[in-house]
Amino acid sequence: MHINGIDHLELYVGDARQAAFYFDTAVGFRLRGQGGPETGLAGQRSLLLAQAGIRLLLTTGLSAEHPAATYVHRHGDGIAVVALAVDDAAGAYAELVARGATGVTPPRTFTDGKAEVVLAEVGGFGDVLHRLVERRGDHDVFLPGAIEPVAAPDGDALLAEVDHLAVCVPPGQLDETVAHYEKVFGFAEIFTEHIEVAGQAMNSKVVQSPSGQVTFVLLEPDTGARAGQIEDFLRWHAGAGVQHLGLRTDDIVTAVGALAGRGVRFARTPGAYYDHLEQRVGRLDAPVDRLRELSILVDSDHDGQLLQIFTESMHVRRTLFLELIERRGARTFGSGNIKALYEAKERELTAAGAIPAAAAGGVTA
Repeated sequence: MHINGIDHLELYVGDARQAAFYFDTAVGFRLRGQGGPETGLAGQRSLLLAQAGIRLLLTTGLSAEHPAATYVHRHGDGIAVVALAVDDAAGAYAELVARGATGVTPPRTFTDGKAEVVLAEVGGFGDVLHRLVERRGDHDVFLPGAIEPVAAPDGDALLAEVDHLAVCVPPGQLDETVAHYEKVFGFAEIFTEHIEVAGQAMNSKVVQSPSGQVTFVLLEPDTGARAGQIEDFLRWHAGAGVQHLGLRTDDIVTAVGALAGRGVRFARTPGAYYDHLEQRVGRLDAPVDRLRELSILVDSDHDGQLLQIFTESMHVRRTLFLELIERRGARTFGSGNIKALYEAKERELTAAGAIPAAAAGGVTA
């Protein structure tokens, strides 16, 4: 079985049109398809948005019994399905189940004469599923006979592709989750880190598909330290799930400036972070003053530089948020940025009243 990459991500949301409005007007996605009972999608309304190589399917359940409604009631809006592109969905489904995956939906075929799509689903982490997607014929047809295409003008395409998904798991489940993806999906562990910030701590391991096209950053709270934002996510989300979606851009300065102008709120970083920045990470193409103005973080590994920034969460539970990331050669995740991003998110949650100021420890504004 070969995983070619991420085909799409399906978000279960309370209001698909409202969520689509945010991703369209603020983040630059464009409506590319829609479906509902009238197209054969019983009990749901789905909107397909796309930007360059990123596809998001926003789904709202139309009855309390629909899986999307059940998910939203328990977890709030979030990424419920990570769809993986494969060459043979039926074969991949059988192989994954034989390796220990939980079979959820056996292979189904959708066709309209121009395109054929085979879908199957297996369990992932928490209540998140992995959908196996095999496409033949016209790949621009998302789901023949179920999602009707919508013609819309192209946007700026400031975001290029999914870089990674960060997943929070309960204490004691990090190693078993890594082992599951190694055994069942053939992923490899490529990075490990223990992070301590202001008395809080977490363990992180990164697993990646053999193709390098699918990357999960797995986060587990360290129960030996003071409770922090990973525990908060697990409590507010009611279990394991996708904490943030990392989206790669070729020009983070332009992308952040444009998205901020459209109303996207980004986590802020203290100005002192940028003192002596080039001495820490090497010469930068972008002016340090501009990075400071936009709160973009910079780090490096053996292969190059890494520029990153978090958005503030757009959900009432303060759970799912986005990360913009530009890789200038770097292939991993810089240790300095991990700590700085954690601190930036801590400041956001404290300012929002999600974390009492006294509990923020040594994190300063």
